Amino acid sequence: MNKLVFILVLISTSLFSQVKIAQLKYGGGGDWYANPSALKNLIKFTNDNISTNIASTYDIVDINTDKIYSYPFIHMTGHGNVVFNDTHIKSLKTYLENGGFLHIDDNYGMHNYILREIKRIFPDRKLQVLPNSHPIFHQTFNFENGLPKIHEHNNKQPQAFAITHNNRVILLYTHESDISDGWEDSKVHNDPENLRLLALKMGCNIIEYSFTN
Repeated sequence: MNKLVFILVLISTSLFSQVKIAQLKYGGGGDWYANPSALKNLIKFTNDNISTNIASTYDIVDINTDKIYSYPFIHMTGHGNVVFNDTHIKSLKTYLENGGFLHIDDNYGMHNYILREIKRIFPDRKLQVLPNSHPIFHQTFNFENGLPKIHEHNNKQPQAFAITHNNRVILLYTHESDISDGWEDSKVHNDPENLRLLALKMGCNIIEYSFTN
């Protein structure tokens, strides 16, 4: 896709016009389709709380197509292997460096695989741990202690890693948090409502940051 056309597509999306967001379908055998109710609930929460106008249904976008350029925000999750080919790497790099935003949430088990693929997209950049003072934690909702812990796996602290471009986070990788599990319908994991609310508030912050920075 022509870079100028992509930039114009992104400029046309804002808090004041309805946009669609998407979940990324990728190869490698990992369950890209995990958490099917998560984005639906996050969209509703975000629209209700910060007056966004995001379409209530999200799209599934296949990494093998140029359709990724149609979305200002793409979410990715799963438990297992992730494999991008050279065309995917080039396409994702173009998308991210020209206004797109990718949120990757480790649903437990994708960590080593996604680190490998991020390194292929940005071989000259290092994933940085976002400090608790970063603006993404202080949008409409305030998270003084940074990324919240939704599900426990390894007794490790949740971490938010980022790739930045022109002083803007363009790729956010959330690890040891399971934040998108917290966006799911309450009956899926039976999480207490206070944890679900924390997850939804943090997700709302992520979308708000991606739209306004």
